[in-house]
Formats: sequence, C-alpha cells, structure tokens
Amino acid sequence: MHRSLRIGSGPLDGNSLSALRSGPYEGKIAGLYDLEETLGRGHFAVVKLARHVFTGEKVAVKVIDKSKLDEVSKAHLFQEVRCMKLVQHPNVVRLYEVIDTATKLYLILELGDGGDLYDYIMRHDTGLSEQLAKEYFRQIVRAISYCHQLHVVHRDLKPENVVFFEKLGVVKLTDFGFSNKFCPGQKLETSCGSLAYSAPEILLGDSYDAPAVDIWSLGVILYMLVCGQAPFQEANDSETLTMIMDCKYSVPPHVSKDCQDLIARMLVRNPEKRATLAEIAGHKWLKVDKQDNPPIDTLPLVSREQLSEEDHNVIVQKIVNGNIATKEEIQECLDKNEYNHITATYYLLAERKLRAKRQDQANKNKRPEHLAVPHNSPAPKRDNNGTGPTPCLLSVPRTPGDVPQRSRKCSIVQEDEEEEDISSCSGREELVPPLNRRGSRSEGRLNLALQERLADRTPQTHHRQTRSH
Repeated sequence: MHRSLRIGSGPLDGNSLSALRSGPYEGKIAGLYDLEETLGRGHFAVVKLARHVFTGEKVAVKVIDKSKLDEVSKAHLFQEVRCMKLVQHPNVVRLYEVIDTATKLYLILELGDGGDLYDYIMRHDTGLSEQLAKEYFRQIVRAISYCHQLHVVHRDLKPENVVFFEKLGVVKLTDFGFSNKFCPGQKLETSCGSLAYSAPEILLGDSYDAPAVDIWSLGVILYMLVCGQAPFQEANDSETLTMIMDCKYSVPPHVSKDCQDLIARMLVRNPEKRATLAEIAGHKWLKVDKQDNPPIDTLPLVSREQLSEEDHNVIVQKIVNGNIATKEEIQECLDKNEYNHITATYYLLAERKLRAKRQDQANKNKRPEHLAVPHNSPAPKRDNNGTGPTPCLLSVPRTPGDVPQRSRKCSIVQEDEEEEDISSCSGREELVPPLNRRGSRSEGRLNLALQERLADRTPQTHHRQTRSH
C-alpha cells in the first residue's frame, strides 16, 4: 500500500474552498489534489500521479522547484506554459491548471493511460504494420499542423513525447519544454532537441525555419514506426552526426514504395526542399478518405462548445453544490479561458461525461473482434505491400509484463540526467553544440535492441540522443 500526499493540508470542505477563492494564491493549492507515486524526475521538476479530490479523476502533476531555476530556465518554463495554453487540440495533452506559489509551480496535466510510442515501437522488432503506423502518424501530423497554424513550433518531436490514451483511442503530443512562438518567414536560432531527431540545420548551429525542423523530426518518427529503429544510428554521437548531415539511411524492403517516398520527402538536408505539412497530409500514403475522419463527438474534449446545454448545466450545478464556485464565477472563468481549480474541475467532469457517452456509443457500434489486438500479442503479419490487419486503437498492448522498465504512464517530465559535448566531424562543416544539452530518456534503449539483433542480422548501427535548450 503506497502513501499519498495531499497538496496542502486539511480536508476539502466548503470553508477551505471559500478561503481558496478569497485568500492569497499560495493557498489555492491546499486540498485540491492527492499526490501519489512519482512518474518521472528531472533536475528542476518531478512528475507525480495525482487524484483530483473533488472529482476523483487521475491527473499528472508536474512540480517545478522555482528556486533551482536560472533566468534561462525560467524563460523556457514560461514559454512551455504559454504554448500549452495556446494549443488545445484532441491530439495534444491538455493543461488543466497552473498553480503558482512562492517556491513551486504546479502544472496539472492530462494523464495518459497507455505508455508512450517509443515503448510500443520497441516491442515491434521490425516496425508496425503500415496501416497501424498510418493511424498513429496521422494523429501526430494533425497535432503539429494545429501547432503550426498557431505559430507554435515543438522542436522536440520524438516517440517518447507521444502518449497513448487507450480509453479515448488516440495518441497525444506532450512535452512542450522546447516549444516557442515563431513569425512566418523569420528564423529561430536556439539549438535544441534530441540528437537522433534533430534537423541538420539545428546541429550546424545555423538560424533555421521553425516549421521545417518539426518536419524533419516527423520523418524520423515515421521511419521508426515502420522500421522499428531510428534511421541514423551509429556507434557514437560523432558518427551519428555525420550520417544526419549526409542524410544517409536505408529503408528495409518490407516498407511500401509510397511510405518510402513520404519518408524521403521529409528527410531532406535542404529545409527549403522538405515537404510541407499540407503536402504530407495530402500524400498518397497518408491521404485520408472522408469516412476516416472521426465525428466531433468521438474526439477528446477541447472546448465548452462540445457539451450540450443540458450537460453543461448539470456540471455547473455539481460544482456549485460542492461549494467550489458560484455560477457566475464558473461562467467568468470559462469565458476568460482561465487555468485554475474552477476550470480544471469543470473540464474533468465534462470529460467524464463525454467518456460515458462515448462508451455507450462504442458498445452499440462495437467493432468486429478481428480488428482488436489482444494483450501480449505479436506484431501483426504484413502482406506484400507492407500493410496488415488494422488493430483497434483502443487495444494497444499494455500489461505490466510487457512494459519495459523505462516505461512510464505519461511521458511529461523533461529528463536532465546527462550533459555531454557533441564532437565535430573532422573535415566537415563545424557542428555547433546545442545549448544546455540534456540526455534523452530513450538513450541506450536502441543500443540494447541493436545488440539483440546482431546475432542474426546484418550489423546495424545504433544511436544516442541529447537534449538542449
């Protein structure tokens, strides 16, 4: 039996909640969440599993120790929160609440229930079926397209930052720690990201076009989905850098020509010649038929407008009855798009109601059993064109026995475990080390997978990753 820790002290009652509304902001965290086990840890932050006391819903709480942050780190943190508030999309992990105290900053985040995409890829030795890869990749592209429409660049796209939500049947993008706003046509200069997924222009230290660096990372992700490994894997970072700069990679023969073509259009050294998001979405391999677009009522909640007036009124009355806020306060917070305990409670209750309706609808329209993927099942067999049966997205294999030790319920915390120097490639353009580099969580995992494959395959290369501000 594990111990839980309630943020703040004392029971949650009407008097304490009234004090929260009228008292200093420091006190607003008291009694709102029960903190449970740790999901991840970094230099400045720890991510805890938590329970929202009033609704009972599980969330992830990212706790940042502000006393350990320098000015640069504070600026990155501010930018992360700013971008997460901007990007509200069905395929982006939701930020529910921001609680700012004298010494800590608490980010209350949506909790994934199925691990991350990196763990899933590592359980598929030669990659996923193209049909399943297409389902996941399409959702990632939707998320990034929405970000770019709002002039937000992610700059750290990788499978570890794509989280499964099994109950919703979707994958979602997370970790906006390196995100930033950009102006179309203007270049960014900060070197950041993870080595194995970074575009050549970032590794060179050049100023760069913001959308293009995310496109490169999308190409690496698609390659990993269908091949089961990263395209640029060498014995050390210096060799990996060389392969990235030369844009040298090979695609296994089981990958279809259309999929190979899409990968090749994203992994282009010259950013001006890379495919745009519109070209990716319209590519033959990824193009979506109208019937493939999910109706709005099957998507995760994004806005108040997705609720019926009846459901809205029921939720508001429940919050009022719980002495959390008055009707006027609730409406004001929703209108202002606040990120406080009132809106967090509202959206957690709203999402619960939508989940129940979604489940009822799913029970009525249950998919055929042959589309489901049983737990602990092997990777689906491919046919000659690289496709296979389409497993139900709700059935991502996930049991304690098949989850690698590195796996976490939600990949939110930015790991700060290791800082290294990037070696320059002799006889080449000088590669500028990214700033404040940080080790990626997946570091070493591909190396281990590689060693296991060497016994019966043509020798493969392996990669390492680094992160930076």
